[in-house]
Amino acid sequence: MHVYSIPLRSRFRGITQRTGLLFEGPAGWGEFCPFEEYDDDESMPWLACALEAANEGWPAPVRDRVPVNCTVPVVSPGKAHEIVSRSGCSTAKVKVAESTLADDCARLEAVRDALGPSGFVRVDANMMWDVDTAVAAIKAMDKAAGGLQYVEQPCRTLEELAAVRRKVGVPIAADESIRKAEDPLKVAVSGAADIAVIKVTPLGGVRKALEVAEACGLPCVVSSALETSVGMAAGIALAAALPELDHACGLATLSLFEGDVTSDSLVPVDGYLPVLTKAPVPDRVAEFETADKTWTERYERVLAKLTASPSSSPDRSLPG
Repeated sequence: MHVYSIPLRSRFRGITQRTGLLFEGPAGWGEFCPFEEYDDDESMPWLACALEAANEGWPAPVRDRVPVNCTVPVVSPGKAHEIVSRSGCSTAKVKVAESTLADDCARLEAVRDALGPSGFVRVDANMMWDVDTAVAAIKAMDKAAGGLQYVEQPCRTLEELAAVRRKVGVPIAADESIRKAEDPLKVAVSGAADIAVIKVTPLGGVRKALEVAEACGLPCVVSSALETSVGMAAGIALAAALPELDHACGLATLSLFEGDVTSDSLVPVDGYLPVLTKAPVPDRVAEFETADKTWTERYERVLAKLTASPSSSPDRSLPG
């Protein structure tokens, strides 16, 4: 097992370092990287996803490449323009609601300028708004961006998403409302959202995420949970296995990292990522390895919970 810690280029989701654990099984490498504030119960599907990659592999793909968006954190307009311009992507996802509305709009104007009129701009508010704030912000941002493709999780609850959806003309996407639901297979999002954002790691692996995508009954966008290329390969495998994929996916997040654990980094070319049969080998992990024992201890605790769970499959436990 290898524990890594990689600096981020800019603060993202409140963190400046991304840490996690890599391990190898008979089918390849898996990555276990729930965010540090997640408890052991919330971390269980993250480990199930890593064990699937290491022990079982993934379902057969129906496409050999996946379109992706670039991701713009809360940075200056000039930096946002630079990120989009060098990405090669025709779709940009912009983090909002962590700065003032004026700053968000200025960043969106820069993103639109970098993309040109034919590109797509989407924003992610990470549940930061109430209904009235969301409605006002979305209208202002839609104007600043020259049209938004969609707004991801503007509010916390499905009821709030539905209320916002009735009051704005911009499509609404659900993310946390799906993956943080008590049972993602049963959450009814059709009245609250137009698009489902699916993340393979917090949903327990590619096979489970495919079930969630089918249950949602909405167009899906596969998004990253800020993994290295090892974990990112599972997200790409999910996007590759979806029967339909009408939107660019949020899987080009390695641009947020100062490095990667592999020399075969999953970096988009002309807005696409290649589909792999297994995760790349972490041949550069020594550059970022740390002796933080809390990660191996966390792995052992979560594995014990996972293998004791009635819903756990016997072949998900790591041999030895």
